[in-house]
Amino acid sequence: MTIKNLIPIALLALVHFPPMTMAQGSACAPGGTFDLSKWKLQLPTGKAGSPDEVSASELKGCNGYKSEYFFTSPDDGSLVMTVPGSTSTTDCVTTPNSKHCRTELRENSPSKWSPSASKNRLFGDLLVKQITDDRVVVGQIHIDGSISTKPVCELYYSSKGDLTMGVNRCRTCGQDTFTVGHVPVGQRFTYEIRYEKGILSVSLNGQAFQTLDTFDLDNPDSYFKAGNYNQGNGPTEVHFFAIRVSH
Repeated sequence: MTIKNLIPIALLALVHFPPMTMAQGSACAPGGTFDLSKWKLQLPTGKAGSPDEVSASELKGCNGYKSEYFFTSPDDGSLVMTVPGSTSTTDCVTTPNSKHCRTELRENSPSKWSPSASKNRLFGDLLVKQITDDRVVVGQIHIDGSISTKPVCELYYSSKGDLTMGVNRCRTCGQDTFTVGHVPVGQRFTYEIRYEKGILSVSLNGQAFQTLDTFDLDNPDSYFKAGNYNQGNGPTEVHFFAIRVSH
């Protein structure tokens, strides 16, 4: 681990580290340790074009929802999200506007917000434990469905450990990609994504924020997503030690 990849001590004080008792096993669902009251869960199961979803109330508490795709790690107490692969390699299910499978939390309270507001922030403390090919999206901002089916931006983690941010050029356009940094596979890191006062920015491991061009997006109402949105054909496994939104 290089010095630049270490999380600053001041930032560590803000991070939610699950108690060590969770390492005894995964009997307790993630909702027993993590505050999931602002989220709903999207899964790689269900019917074609209609993936299963789990509400915040169903996620709540130790007896809340858990499965092979969403569980508490018996090793480190983290919230684990797995995806078996793609539709070409598994029987996983996608949303109508995507060809990729996901186990991902979708912000649901609030269900949307304005990028012109003074505070919109998503923080993640995580590691990517398994990725065999291509990339996985570990955090994103999505445009409200009444406006567009496109994301504002997606934070990609590659099988080589490279982090990039794809930003859509307009509400119906494709993406331009910006380099964010590098973290070896299996190494823990943090990110924070902000879209506030009309400015989109991202920080890795508590370093200075990088401002990103939003082109012709023009501040559409949006919401956050965080988890394991698999872009490849092989299985992916992402461990979150903290997921936090603030407005």
